[in-house]
Amino acid sequence: MLRLDLLALFGALGSGLMAGFFFAFSVCVMKALGKLAPEQGIAAMQSINVIVINPVFLTVFLGTGCLCALGIFGSFMHWQEPVAAYLLAGGAVYLVGAILVTMLFNVPRNDALADVTPSSVEGVKLWTSYLSSWTAWNHVRTIASLVAAALFTLGLRFRV
Repeated sequence: MLRLDLLALFGALGSGLMAGFFFAFSVCVMKALGKLAPEQGIAAMQSINVIVINPVFLTVFLGTGCLCALGIFGSFMHWQEPVAAYLLAGGAVYLVGAILVTMLFNVPRNDALADVTPSSVEGVKLWTSYLSSWTAWNHVRTIASLVAAALFTLGLRFRV
């Protein structure tokens, strides 16, 4: 039997971890990188973008996405359960606001940044727009992950 309460618990934990990760970038990391000389900021972000692709991060980020997909499926299979609507909403918010936004907006910017030489005119020009646009989309990911965590947590009020 699909345990909706466990999906809600692990969905809350995973999306909460991701909300904190994204939040730290929005309010600290990107501001700190923006204070550096462009070539230093670019080089630092290029390094971050390589190092972040690791098993721990990917397990939490994509694993939470998988849990959300399973939770959405489970919500339709057990719609009569009170937790189902929270699983559906939390899963959809995380999948769209964290996973889809990352793939459509943050990753392409990271890929473009990876292709420039930090000290080049092209790199400096890209960095200026990157800082504002990447961070704006990161705010979306932060809010979406936090909302998803809240929805999953609200769903935990209901025992299945």
